[in-house]
Amino acid sequence: MSDLLRLDGKSVLVTGAGQGVGQQTALLCAGHGARVVVNDFHVERAETVAEEIRAAGGMARAHGCDVTDYDEVQAMMAAAGPVDVLVNNAGNAGPVQDPMQPAPAFWETEPKEWEPWLATNFYGVLNCARAAVPGMVERQRGRVITVISDAGRVGEPHLAVYSAAKAGAAGFSRALAKAVGRFNVTVNCVALASMRTPGVATATENDDLVKSMLRSYVIRRLGEPDDAAALILFLASDAASWITGQTYPVNGGYSFAV
Repeated sequence: MSDLLRLDGKSVLVTGAGQGVGQQTALLCAGHGARVVVNDFHVERAETVAEEIRAAGGMARAHGCDVTDYDEVQAMMAAAGPVDVLVNNAGNAGPVQDPMQPAPAFWETEPKEWEPWLATNFYGVLNCARAAVPGMVERQRGRVITVISDAGRVGEPHLAVYSAAKAGAAGFSRALAKAVGRFNVTVNCVALASMRTPGVATATENDDLVKSMLRSYVIRRLGEPDDAAALILFLASDAASWITGQTYPVNGGYSFAV
């Protein structure tokens, strides 16, 4: 199994890889032999992660890009060269600055507030897939892995538009999987619950708010970036060559998949 997880000779592009789950995914894929393109909206973050990979003996280059801009995405793909594995990790929590606090109710929002939720979480996925998949089809191999949220699987009452965007990305992935499977291209999603990312870096399981939230979890801790990166690596590898069109929760038992 360890050999099957190797990514030697493969190019992996990870969006939103400047921190959190994306950063850990980039590091893990590089550690398993991949050439990694580290993308982030903040190019300095991408450069820092790419340098960390190179310092550890891996192969990486940084590319700043706004995934909501189709022309920028096309330029990034052209500069990156053939991409064997696309990890759509870039996400946006929209107008909510503190992810531990609920957003306003949907009926209290206006259309201009919906756009940030939709732009990155849905249209960003479409843009990146549109740019990467033609090359995969031509080469008759590839992986597309999209990081969504459990909100897209079960719905969250205070995150209605965010839930819709993530559910849309999952539905798109299932449809794409059916379209490209005959070209040996697989398409899967990883659905996350509450993770210990920079946005919640100060939260601990002892905080009253977090303790209350974790009562809904079978494993009562926040997820770590490593928890998600390990599954993404598996789906990117030859070990997952007959798995496609699936959404796998990494959520501490917040919700179950049937």
